[in-house]
Amino acid sequence: MRWEKAVADGLAPGISHAFGIFDKTLCGIQEAGMSPSDYWWLPDREDACGACREAASVIDDRWPRSMRGENARVSVARRL
Repeated sequence: MRWEKAVADGLAPGISHAFGIFDKTLCGIQEAGMSPSDYWWLPDREDACGACREAASVIDDRWPRSMRGENARVSVARRL
């Protein structure tokens, strides 16, 4: 399953995090102004946060199989 990549000025460079809910990454990092980007966060990528990867796996396993395919994407509603 694909998640949106988290973006914020305070995130460490070189590590990509999945945007979760409540303005936090899946691994629990919260930074001022954090938002989901227009780009996918993929757990298979080399720079993917390991803790986000583990959380994504647990969450993804709860989804019906039909929603876990190549085109599945978790999208968190953006606040205006």
